[in-house]
Amino acid sequence: MTTQPAPGGQTEIREFAVDDDLAALGDLARRAFGPGPGPTPREPLPDHERHRTEAAIREHRVYGAFEGRRVLASASYHDMRQWWHGRSAPMAGVAAVMVAPEYRGRGVGRALMAALLGAIAGHGYPLATLYPATMPIYRSLGWELAGGQHSAAIPGRSLRAFAPADLPGGTTQISLGAADLRRAGPDDADEVVAVVGRAHELARDCGPITRDPRVVGRWLDDPDLYAYLADDGFLAYRWQNGNDEIHVDRAVAASAETTRAIWSVVASHTSVAETVRARVGPADPFWWLARERDAKLHRRSMWMLRVVDAPAAIAARGFPPSVELTVPLFIEDAARGGNSGLWELTVTGGKGTLAPGRAAAAPLALGARGLAALYAGTPVASLRLAGLAAGGTPETDAALDGAFAASAFMLDSF
Repeated sequence: MTTQPAPGGQTEIREFAVDDDLAALGDLARRAFGPGPGPTPREPLPDHERHRTEAAIREHRVYGAFEGRRVLASASYHDMRQWWHGRSAPMAGVAAVMVAPEYRGRGVGRALMAALLGAIAGHGYPLATLYPATMPIYRSLGWELAGGQHSAAIPGRSLRAFAPADLPGGTTQISLGAADLRRAGPDDADEVVAVVGRAHELARDCGPITRDPRVVGRWLDDPDLYAYLADDGFLAYRWQNGNDEIHVDRAVAASAETTRAIWSVVASHTSVAETVRARVGPADPFWWLARERDAKLHRRSMWMLRVVDAPAAIAARGFPPSVELTVPLFIEDAARGGNSGLWELTVTGGKGTLAPGRAAAAPLALGARGLAALYAGTPVASLRLAGLAAGGTPETDAALDGAFAASAFMLDSF
């Protein structure tokens, strides 16, 4: 795929090869995003970074815009799975989208993202997500806001004691004793992925991701990361700003006992750390455990979703088992023509199908952006008010809201 960013110069969009100038990626990142840790411009990449980059290139996950051998722009994606109401779907996490300043505004970035979207589709991913620095280019290709990554700032006093359990006497067998936690390291990567996935499945979470055990193993090998594992829970945190803060990267569990055990480990540091910053979902049990109300949402970073293959995405998603519906949809998707047309959405027994439909009265009309937002749980009324949906009926609106209801969130950055 090619584009003409400037008179007299032709830009080629293609996969990166391992013999391309990998140091140019570090230079491009500094010019696109500003200076950061790592090698100085034109310095070779450190070994660990080079190995990760080469692995991504061998897996066909890095694309670039080239003028001859010169790198003008680059984008890549991670191989992930994303949880949607108790089921996980393959998902491409788009990252490191960067265009050299002197080539911005010439169509290079859009051509690169269009090529990357085609590659993601070609590798069979039904969904793609990204954290945008700017949204117009992504919206023009069918991405839309879907959920957030939430970070709570927790004063130490809020964790020094938990709110007591409130269980009707004699009506439950739940015990709130201590769970067994052990230190976790790189050799535990497979178990960590399984435990975290099981917690998201049982909680019917929407949005969180799990990664390949190889990636998790490298993360667990970080000497500054402290990780603990139980049969049904996982905790990972690190110290920041010396010993003034604890940053909780992950705290997930599938039982009340393990939830309290995990947060007890975090709380044990509050005699030293004044503040705990934690990535938590909007309905994380932490909010109901904290004794005081002075824990605050410190940061919310919004992410965008793209439904790449609509029938496959619906088939991969979980739905509430109580929902039964059949709704006609009309989808128009300029960038992924296979999604366009009249469809019949059926949800039954916790699963959905999207099959070619026949002429129907008042189908709900959606573009690619509206479809992505609906998939992530945005109410149909909000889509209508934002100009992302039309047609349909009040009855089908209510049915769709019940089927897709979600407060989508992620606990990862990429």
